[in-house]
Amino acid sequence: MSRQLCGKIALYVIMILVAVIMATPFVYMVSVAFKTPAEMIAYPPKLLPKGLYLENFRQVWDTSNLSQYFLNTVIVSVVKTALVVMVAALAAYPFAKLDFPLRDVLFMLVLATLMIPYQVTLIPLFVLVKKIPLVGGNNILGEGGTGLLNTLWALIIPGFVSPVGIFLLRQFISTLPDELFDAARIDGCTEIGIFSKMVLPLIKPAITALSIMTFQGAWNDFVWPLLVTQSQSVWTLQVALSQLQTQFSGSEWAQLMAGTVISVIPLLTVFMFGQRHFVEGVAFTGMK
Repeated sequence: MSRQLCGKIALYVIMILVAVIMATPFVYMVSVAFKTPAEMIAYPPKLLPKGLYLENFRQVWDTSNLSQYFLNTVIVSVVKTALVVMVAALAAYPFAKLDFPLRDVLFMLVLATLMIPYQVTLIPLFVLVKKIPLVGGNNILGEGGTGLLNTLWALIIPGFVSPVGIFLLRQFISTLPDELFDAARIDGCTEIGIFSKMVLPLIKPAITALSIMTFQGAWNDFVWPLLVTQSQSVWTLQVALSQLQTQFSGSEWAQLMAGTVISVIPLLTVFMFGQRHFVEGVAFTGMK
């Protein structure tokens, strides 16, 4: 009993230390966002501000055109999440419950794409987006214009197929009993009906988990938007905030942290509303 107690105490101590290490940057970011210019240059620096100085949020929202960047990020994240979930669900169901030639081989090819580093695909994706025919001034051969570059579609289309999403939903669907689908087919239900009326409602936890992960990835994406957007009208929050990092005075750093806090709020909100389904979806995926 004493060993078990000591083990539990050690485990909780380690978990508390890890939690403190993980939370410290976030706490410092929020603290700086509410500091006055005088508190930013005070020495020795203090971790917590004396009060809630909201002027930093107003200034960064008004002077940095943050509302436009926020709207762009919302559009890209929501549309991309919807497309990823739709495509992943449509691909996962046949891989999990339908028999067709080369099913396992095709699924292995999907998984093999996970081994390709993201950085390797940047240049081919850039060329592909730029050379799309009959778009952005391009001719039928994809030459003469800019294609989808400098548009929100350039941030959405290249990532709407997610091998991770297909794998996640396929593993979850595989845990559903085959007898359930056989009974539906005997009753005359089509595959489309089975997918829409049975599969989708039963895999809500996995869909929620995939939605949260995709939304977070799209919201925090920086490298790809930086490559394909030149006009400020299509910048996302991450690109816009990176431009503010060229300012180094105390009050402007407080505005940068205020903008970062604003960018984090949607992620926290989405996770808070979907955390139960997120944990359930991850826990049950791959149990079969």
